[in-house]
Amino acid sequence: MLSSKVTNNAHGQDSSYFLGWEEYEKNPYDQIDNPDGIIQMGLAENQLSFDILESWIQNNPDATGFVKDDRSIFKELALFQDYHGLPAFKNALVRFMSETRGNAVTFDPKNLVLTAGATSANETLMFCVANPGDAFLIPTPYYPGFDRDLKWRTGAEIVPIHCSSSNGFRITRSALEDAYQQAQKQDLKVKGILITNPSNPLGTSLNSHELDLLINFISTKNIHIISDEVYSGTVFGSPNFVSILEVLKTRNLVNNEISKRVHIVYSLSKDLGLPGFRIGAIYSANEDVISAATKMSSFGLISSQTQYLLSEMLSDQKFTKSYLVENRRRLKQRQETLVKGLQKSGIRCLKSNAGLFCWVDMRDLLKSKSFEGEIELWEKMVYEVRLNISPGSSCHCSEPGWFRVCFANMSDETLGRALQRIKSFVDSFKSKKNNLNRRQQILHSHARRTKSLPKWVFSLSLDQLEIGGQC
Repeated sequence: MLSSKVTNNAHGQDSSYFLGWEEYEKNPYDQIDNPDGIIQMGLAENQLSFDILESWIQNNPDATGFVKDDRSIFKELALFQDYHGLPAFKNALVRFMSETRGNAVTFDPKNLVLTAGATSANETLMFCVANPGDAFLIPTPYYPGFDRDLKWRTGAEIVPIHCSSSNGFRITRSALEDAYQQAQKQDLKVKGILITNPSNPLGTSLNSHELDLLINFISTKNIHIISDEVYSGTVFGSPNFVSILEVLKTRNLVNNEISKRVHIVYSLSKDLGLPGFRIGAIYSANEDVISAATKMSSFGLISSQTQYLLSEMLSDQKFTKSYLVENRRRLKQRQETLVKGLQKSGIRCLKSNAGLFCWVDMRDLLKSKSFEGEIELWEKMVYEVRLNISPGSSCHCSEPGWFRVCFANMSDETLGRALQRIKSFVDSFKSKKNNLNRRQQILHSHARRTKSLPKWVFSLSLDQLEIGGQC
């Protein structure tokens, strides 16, 4: 008698990505109270610059006290607000969005819809663009939560654009065409492409060639593109971040029909490290999309109090500028710590320039070069090494042995402990592997020596070994 949403398993909660979280919650690491617990490295959360936010809060008590010009505005904020959002917050947010993109593009607050986080923004766009059974193409590897966010309630389908480690998982025209053809073979109508730029889980930003390729592709196929740019402010290395709106601007397509099929998703969860505040946004030049998304936003509003507090914070341009610079510096330093620590264990990472994680190559640690081997290794990492990391298969990577490892949600001490555990595990793995190889070499050498001997000589040798063993 219940809805199929209750009884089916389409939510994706059985993914190893979510299962790792469940195991962590049963036995969470704590430096003092539970030093042998599981360290959470599956959470893409930015805690490295939280002290900067706390410092601003302490220095601006009126913002948290809801006081404006020596007058309390608590009642004003606590009473009804419509779903268009506070104008002051929308104006501050679009300025911050431009700042994270190096002011290469500007945003019109009239084209902005506020949502309760990027999850809500992505799902809302699915409702606006796709009908149940329509498909979106997504480059792999991609964020495991998309299987839930984009499909569960909307009825939309995902068709992977398979990218390869041979070119650093870059998007190619052939991969786009293959995915499009695969969708057609499944009788799926392709309504668009969804990209994350910078990529989650790769930690790399898309280059201009890839973005040009994507614009050309949606133009040829007459489809939409959603660019999830929630990590745009985390780019800490070369090349600099390029928004898809910057490509439209460079190609004089801003007021073109194509621009009405380009939609941006943004959030303050990653760049500002405020996932609990549930601040997301849709940006689009398509009036119909904005109108429909605005109406739908009433199902997931951001509180007026939150909007007011953040409008005050983001309007402090001196603060936002210094925050972005320092946050990027800290992310770069932490990423380098993880990469160098893994290198000491003989593990390499995909070269990255953004995000809160690294895409780690553990193919040499697989017992079998298969996804079964990957899951076996993942289980050892969770239950024996006691680290929750995300296997590539949960991100729909087509090559077994890659893992997403987050680095910004923990202290320096915790990261150091995690790296020690990895090194101990790798050293043990290599030792066992070397011992196995030696045994195999001895057996092989023994077989070669005895192959040409008469059987009676081999029997005599065994008798002598038995006698020697009794002495």
